[in-house]
Order: sequence, then C-alpha cells, then structure tokens
Amino acid sequence: MKERALVSPLFSGLFCECESACPADSRCQAARLEQERRFQVLFQQLDVNQDGGLCVNDLVAGLPRLGVHRTESELRKIVKAGDKDLDGQLDFEEFVHYLKDHEKKLRLVFKSLDKKNDGKIDAQEIMQSLRDLGVHISEQQAEKILKRMDKNGTMTIDWNEWRDYHLLHPADNIPEIILYWKHSTIFDVGESLTIPDEFTEEEKQTGMWWRQLVAGGGAGAVSRTCTAPLDRLKVLMQVHASKSNSMCISGGFSQMVKEGGFRSLWRGNGVNAIKIAPESALKFMAYEQIKRIIGSNQQTLGIQERLIAGSLAGLIAQSTIYPMEVLKTRLALRKTGQYSGMLNCAKHIFKKEGFTAFYKGYVPNMLGIIPYAGIDLAIYETLKNSWLQRCATDSVDPGVFVLLACGTVSSTCGQLASYPLALVRTRMQAQATTEGATQHTMVGLFRHILSTEGAIGLYRGLAPNFMKVIPAVSISYVVYENLKMTLGVTSR
Repeated sequence: MKERALVSPLFSGLFCECESACPADSRCQAARLEQERRFQVLFQQLDVNQDGGLCVNDLVAGLPRLGVHRTESELRKIVKAGDKDLDGQLDFEEFVHYLKDHEKKLRLVFKSLDKKNDGKIDAQEIMQSLRDLGVHISEQQAEKILKRMDKNGTMTIDWNEWRDYHLLHPADNIPEIILYWKHSTIFDVGESLTIPDEFTEEEKQTGMWWRQLVAGGGAGAVSRTCTAPLDRLKVLMQVHASKSNSMCISGGFSQMVKEGGFRSLWRGNGVNAIKIAPESALKFMAYEQIKRIIGSNQQTLGIQERLIAGSLAGLIAQSTIYPMEVLKTRLALRKTGQYSGMLNCAKHIFKKEGFTAFYKGYVPNMLGIIPYAGIDLAIYETLKNSWLQRCATDSVDPGVFVLLACGTVSSTCGQLASYPLALVRTRMQAQATTEGATQHTMVGLFRHILSTEGAIGLYRGLAPNFMKVIPAVSISYVVYENLKMTLGVTSR
C-alpha cells in the first residue's frame, strides 16, 4: 500500500491535461512552465549524487524514497530506453523526453483498454484486455489488480491513476501496439530476409499464429506469381546485362516472349512460391527457440534482440532451403526445353556439378541478411514510432495506408542496401549455365564487376526490382486480409 499512497504526489501536475491541439493561451503557457519546474524537482530528487545525470544506482536509491519500487533490471531498461547519447545515464533532457514519450504510449494503450470509452477502466475491461493477451483471470483477481492502481476507492481507474502507476515502468513493446503493427507476415516483396513478427500469448495459445503464417504464405504466393515477370526480368538483367549487352525493360520482356512465349515470363515462379511455406515455418520455429536461448523473459523482444534473433533465424531457414534458391535462379534462366521441371533441373545440376552446386552464392546470401533485415527493421520501427508520436491520438491502429507506406519504404531501403550482395549471389548461382565461363569466388566476382562495369554494375536489374515493390506489397496485403477472414483470424 505504500507505493499506492505516494505515487500520486510524485506525478501530480507533471503533465498538462490539454490535448495536443491546446491553444497557446496564458493558462497553457503557465501550465507548461509549472510542468517544467516539476520535472526539474523530480529530477533533482532522483539525482542522489547530484552529478546532473540519473544512472541505475540513482534510481535504485531515489525511487524507493518516493514510494516507487522497481527491480534493478527494470530500471536498467528505463535508462537504456532513454539514454540517447549512450553514456549510461539520463541527463535532464533525456529524462523529460523519456517521460513524455512513455506517457504518450500509455495514453494510447489506456484508450484502447477503455472499451466503454468513458474515461475509466473497470474490472470487466481489465479481464477482457488480459484475455486478449492470453491471460484469463477471475473477477476477484481483476479487482485486486484494480486496487493496486485505484487511489480513490472507486474501483475504477482513470487516466491519472493509470499513468501514475505505469509511468516509471519499462515497456519496450506494448502488446496493443504490436497487434496493429504487423510487418513481415503481411508484406512480401519477393525477398525472404525480413525479421519474423512477434505474436502475443493469446495468438500462440489459440492457434491464431499459424493461421496468420498460412495467410501470409498464401498472400506471398499470390503476390510473387503476379509480379513473377518482373522478377524473372530482374534475374536476367543481373546475370546477362553489361556495358556491351545493355538490356532495357521493354527489350527484356520482348526477348523473353520471343524465346519462350508468354508463359516463359513465369519461369522459376513455381519453386519461388513453394519455398515460402518451409521457410516461414523454419524461421518462426527458429526465432522462438533463439528467444529462449538468449534468455528473454519478456513476451516480446526489443529492437536489438529482435535483430539478433531474427537474423539467426533467417540464417537457419535460408541454410535449409537454399538449394531451392539455386533452383529458382537456374529455372528462371533456362532455355525452352532445357529442363522438364524442378526435379529434372535438380537431377541435372547434381549429376553435372555435384551437391556443392546447390550452395553456390551461399556466402553473399547470408551476408545480405544483416543489412537487409537490419535496415528494414530499423526504418520500419522509426516510421512506426514517428507516426505514434505525431499522428496517433485515439488509437494505436495506423490504418491500411500508413502500414502500406511504412512497409514499402522500409522494404525498399533494405533491398537497396543489400542489392550488390544479392546480385553477386545470383551470378554465382548462374555461373555454371555459361559454358567455359570463369568460376569466380565472391570477392573475385566483386572485383570483376567493378573493374569491367564500375559500381553501376552491382545494381543491374534494380529498376524491375523496384517496380514490383508497390504492386507486391499491395497485392500481398489485400490477399492476406481476405485469407485472414477465410481462416477465421480475429482482428481487434
């Protein structure tokens, strides 16, 4: 009860109760000045050694004096979340920014939990909210939770009580935000290097996770099939285009149709669609196991942990299905009548080149995971947080167009960063298709391209690759939403 009694004076008046559209009148200005003064007072109270910065030791010693009790690991997360200059402590500006940013997220979550939209949360709403996250409790248990935050004995929690209780509690990934901001499950641009999505406990317990993966896989297959002609053109330009053999988009399409007819535009698409299912399943299972190995006791991971776990999961999945990547490239480059199908192609490669041929280009492919996944995740999170900061007022739901825009921009940037490695991978996969061609190593191929074509040679096929991003994202999203409804995936 000690924390309950002392939390309210600690935060009372710290935040202006006006909305973001508050007019800049004298009362609001006075409130801002008073807010600044109270921030300063709180900072000085917590700065135990008076050195102008709040480290973990300061918070460990200072917060209990104010009636707030947090574990040392929780306090480390607070410092880590607010420490922009990475000096191990929060200066006054960082401290204020952390409080304001965290308060904004708490307000959004409060509004999403307030099912009745009456400005208060009662026991029934707590039960429903926890049930959405996979936790089932009785009404008596919900009332106990209420009492921990309810300072005025009304058995309801208003915004001030909610904020006061949670403000100095770390929440790197609030589940309500995660539910709306799915990324890799929804968007398929033909590459398979994205970080897997987080799923809530409810989604795991009810089986919604596998339905979402199936919906994502189906959407990816449709999306890749619709954009397959552009993808095949990209592969042809990566392998055959050069200074002496310039290949434009219209010329490339004409060449493909002339050589093999209209159906030849889809060569290699079958294996490209088939490999989605095993890769998605392997990546998800590996991601969940790696989360346990790195010792995370959180429901969701922070950005750095997600990048590490996701990259390792991608490496495991790609290592397993990589022979299918080689098959896809060889089938896309084949001449009419060269192979009768996927199995015939695989037999021909194994007989002529041996098992190692199925792992040509493996190294640049694995190296491409880090820049692609890292930049894709970082930009998506940056865009997401920017939207939450500037545009979110009543809900954390971004809407279709914001999701599409964020997914398109982040995926495009990720592809751009890793494209030279992807091109080298494709050329290494295709080297044996040219009789008498030199079998370059990854480094040797980089040198050869730079010396004969210059830096632009590392970006052959970039135009059709980017042309397919917007239609691929749009198609995958529409199909994903329809498959979700068909499979009975519930949306909040």
